[in-house]
Amino acid sequence: MGLLDIVPAGVVTGDNLRKLFAYAKANKFAIPAINCTSTSTVNAALEAARDIGSPIIIQFSNGGAAYFAGKGLSNEGQKASILGAVAGAHYVRSVAAAYGIPVITHSDHCAKKLLPWFDGMVEADEAYFKAHGEPLFSSHMLDLSEDPKEENIEICLQYLKRLAPMGCLLEMEIGITGGEEDGVNNENVDNASLYTQPEDIWDIYKAFSEITDLFSIAAAFGNVHGVYAPGNVRLHPELLGKHQAYVKEQLKSEDDKPVFFVFHGGSGSTQQDINIAVSHGVVKMNVDTDTQWAYLVGFRDYFNAKKEYLATQVGNPEGASKPNKKYYDPRVFVREGEKTMIKRIQEACEHLGNVKRN
Repeated sequence: MGLLDIVPAGVVTGDNLRKLFAYAKANKFAIPAINCTSTSTVNAALEAARDIGSPIIIQFSNGGAAYFAGKGLSNEGQKASILGAVAGAHYVRSVAAAYGIPVITHSDHCAKKLLPWFDGMVEADEAYFKAHGEPLFSSHMLDLSEDPKEENIEICLQYLKRLAPMGCLLEMEIGITGGEEDGVNNENVDNASLYTQPEDIWDIYKAFSEITDLFSIAAAFGNVHGVYAPGNVRLHPELLGKHQAYVKEQLKSEDDKPVFFVFHGGSGSTQQDINIAVSHGVVKMNVDTDTQWAYLVGFRDYFNAKKEYLATQVGNPEGASKPNKKYYDPRVFVREGEKTMIKRIQEACEHLGNVKRN
């Protein structure tokens, strides 16, 4: 039985999202979450997943959402970020089913200072739910990991009570992901903060599950945003197994993996670390830095190969009067970036065991 026998193609929410994550956990694979900044990068992610029969997660960061709306717009009051995220989610909904794969639409890393952005997206969810019976987004991510645990949980619960009736999943972070990404800099945090404790996971699970089971936890096990030389980042994904065992014990459950875990800072991770994380219930892994690089490579290589055709509008090695339009047409060089991004996304899917799942 394939995934499409369980959930439909297109954007999944509510019970279908629950089924998708449960299927991934049971079958020991995870779904890459691709940060997108344009319709081009969205299309590349969808095409990559379609061609290998995989579900995919399209996510928008605060800065990526503002860019989606346009750099010419002011982001005062988070207006551009709200507009861009909502527009991106509508765009994904308009094309996802045509690619024939299950798609999760997600918002990434919202710190406390960005809560007006979160509020705007949830309001869009509520309006869409009123009209269509499901939220616009599949899920949202609150990153209050720099705040005290009690405050982190309290604020998350306030939003979870709004999201749960719509069937919108909440991803939360406990413990800090090091490094720097999208304006969030944790390069100098205390090392102890990079490792979440089992008691923390249980406190979250207990509080959240009183409202809904549609939540996931990004637990810190030494994760770092960005890409670093081998040996510079020490991950301990085996800690996730200890967290699962602790929650199972508290629940007196038969389920060995009661928690949906998320792997942040996934770019550049070893295959062994990925395998261990997935074996302990990771169902989602963020992939951003590597796909940004891959998208650039296609542009770079094309411009280097065609530089003599791109120096002027008219005139190239084939003749002084030869036009160059077919070389500088954005549909040509942007497509080259999509091709290299597609290849990297498919590699991520393979690393996560997320191939031929439909």
